[in-house]
Amino acid sequence: MKTILDVMSMQKRTEANKIQKQKPTDYRKVDKPGVVPRFLFECAVKLQIKPLTSASAAIIYHRFYNEVSSSDYDEYLIAASALYLAGKIKDDPVKIRDVINVTHSTLNRGSQPLELGDEYWSIRDAIVQAELLIARTLKFDLNIEHPHKYLLYYMKTLQSWLGSSVWSSVPIAKAAASFLQDFHHSTKILNHKPSHIGICCLSLALQTYGIQVPLADESDEASMWYTPFVTDLTKEKHWEIVEDIIEVYKQENEINSA
Repeated sequence: MKTILDVMSMQKRTEANKIQKQKPTDYRKVDKPGVVPRFLFECAVKLQIKPLTSASAAIIYHRFYNEVSSSDYDEYLIAASALYLAGKIKDDPVKIRDVINVTHSTLNRGSQPLELGDEYWSIRDAIVQAELLIARTLKFDLNIEHPHKYLLYYMKTLQSWLGSSVWSSVPIAKAAASFLQDFHHSTKILNHKPSHIGICCLSLALQTYGIQVPLADESDEASMWYTPFVTDLTKEKHWEIVEDIIEVYKQENEINSA
């Protein structure tokens, strides 16, 4: 189990490396689907918060905008407040001054940390007020059931099923964990059960590296490798979720080319 847990703990470094490889996004100029979640995760990396905390912030952000129009509130302010709120929920607190400085400098590339002046206190007050707005809009229901726990269980079981030699020959666990974290960039993550998401992230990782699960028959829905884990995931739903995950990378390319 330690191998699987190590993969999840590596997610911070994976996200950090990904941010470093990308050209800096000018969030003031780019108006593409997925750009605000990218901002949220870039700030999360800079704040050095845990992957589960950044995932929680993304879910909070998506759930909030499921209830309101994106034009009603500043999306970057809501993202900043979601990060601050998620830190409290997941017992991974981050100082509000750090949230202010990181989000401000990420939106305004090359700017210096804000002095304790009128602008700083105005942003601070806005984040605190947005935090309360988010909580009220979500009716104070901030409980989040993450797919991560399901993915860990599936990976541990599949590791025994495939055998250590096959499992260690390709980075299945790392790929599945990355697919899961990246799927949090999309609001479509709210449309699916956490257990189904975990299956599909692992399934996509297996397909990526051409790994066939022994005794599984993909032509027979009753004999799919994931049937012992979930009985209510149809092949149609499975491919719908996989396509939603892949769409995240299409949006990423559009943002990079903007």
